[in-house]
Amino acid sequence: MSAVVLLLLFAGLSEATGRILPLLARRPGMPRLLVAGLLPAAGLVEAAVFALWPLTAWTLAELVVSAPPPGDGMGWTPGLVAPLMLSAVLAFPLLGPLLHLLLFVGVGAGLAEPLAQATGLGWWGAAGCVAVAGAGLGIAVEAVRRLVVRISAPRTPEPVA
Repeated sequence: MSAVVLLLLFAGLSEATGRILPLLARRPGMPRLLVAGLLPAAGLVEAAVFALWPLTAWTLAELVVSAPPPGDGMGWTPGLVAPLMLSAVLAFPLLGPLLHLLLFVGVGAGLAEPLAQATGLGWWGAAGCVAVAGAGLGIAVEAVRRLVVRISAPRTPEPVA
């Protein structure tokens, strides 16, 4: 379990670094201390979102199937989280959103098979649950990200006339 947590934390930190570097490039006046403080916090948030992805997909699958599936949920295993970490490392948003999306679709497809087996849904139904869960979590994180950028934007003082 500790290997999974470590991989999720590394993937989250890598993803956050890829999101914060463009912010630094666009805003050269950003205080480095603020960025250094945002990076670990953003990495933890990204890691938490990655950790919630299979659990959210499991919850959606429970809503879709008529009889609740046996078991207490689905979680990450080292074999499932390794491609996620690789995609977070390789697909910095600096390399382009299309490559980033393509790699996350691959990771989501890898999550669909264990979800389909655990819940009794077909592969397409499980893939739909994984996709909806990933999109929902992604939209929520993007909204929080934009809010943090708006709040942390340096304000220029108004000139006194």
